[in-house]
Amino acid sequence: MTTNTFPLPGRRLFIILGAYGTGKTEISVNLALQLAQAGRQTALCDLDIVNPYFRSRDKAALLQEAGIRLIAPPAFTRAADLPAIPAGLWQAILDESLSSVLDVGGDKEGARVLAAYNEQIKQYNPCIWYVFNASRYDNDTADHALHSLRQIQDYAGLQADGIIANTHLLAETTPDTVLEGAARAQELSWLSGLPLVCYALEETIAGQLPQLQPQLPLRLYMKRPWE
Repeated sequence: MTTNTFPLPGRRLFIILGAYGTGKTEISVNLALQLAQAGRQTALCDLDIVNPYFRSRDKAALLQEAGIRLIAPPAFTRAADLPAIPAGLWQAILDESLSSVLDVGGDKEGARVLAAYNEQIKQYNPCIWYVFNASRYDNDTADHALHSLRQIQDYAGLQADGIIANTHLLAETTPDTVLEGAARAQELSWLSGLPLVCYALEETIAGQLPQLQPQLPLRLYMKRPWE
C-alpha cells in the first residue's frame, strides 16, 4: 500500500458481497492471506453454496499452508449445487479471537444464508463490502448497478458500508479497463452514498495506476476449470 492501510485496523469480521463474476472470491482469498500475514488468527468461510466454480474451498491447500482455517461445506457437497451451510459459520461470526472473512454467494440463495444470522453479525461491527465490477452485464448503467447492489443487500438482510472497485476482464484486463471501471465505481459510490473502500487491482497492473488509492493488489489464485 502506498497510502491508506488495508485492511482496516480494529475490525475482525469482513463480509464480502457481490454477484458472480465480480471477483469477490479472489478478493476474499487475498484478504484472508493479508490478515494472516499481519499475524492475525484468520478464518475464511466459504458461503458460495450453489456455484460450482471459483469457490474459496478450492484453495484449501494454499490457505492451510498460510495457517488460515477454511470453513466450508462438507467435501461430499463440493461439486453439488446444495444449500449446505458450513458447520463452523457460527464460530467465524462469534469467536472474537478470529479475524474472519465471509465469502458470500453471488445469488439470492447464497446471500440469503446470512439473513438468518444478520442480527448476530451486526453486533460485531463488521466490515460489509460490496464488490463492484463494471464489466458485468447488469452494471451497464449506473441505475442498474445501484439496483444490483440493493438486491444483494436485500437478499443478505445486511447493508453494505463500502464498495470495493474491482473491474476486470480476466486475462484481457488492461489499465484502461480498470480506469474506466474506477470512474463507474465512483459514480456508484455517489449514487449509493457508500464510500469506496479500495481499488482491487491485479498486482502487475496496480503499479501502473498509482493515482488509484487506496489499493488492494491482488495475486490471482482463482483459475477457470480449463486453465
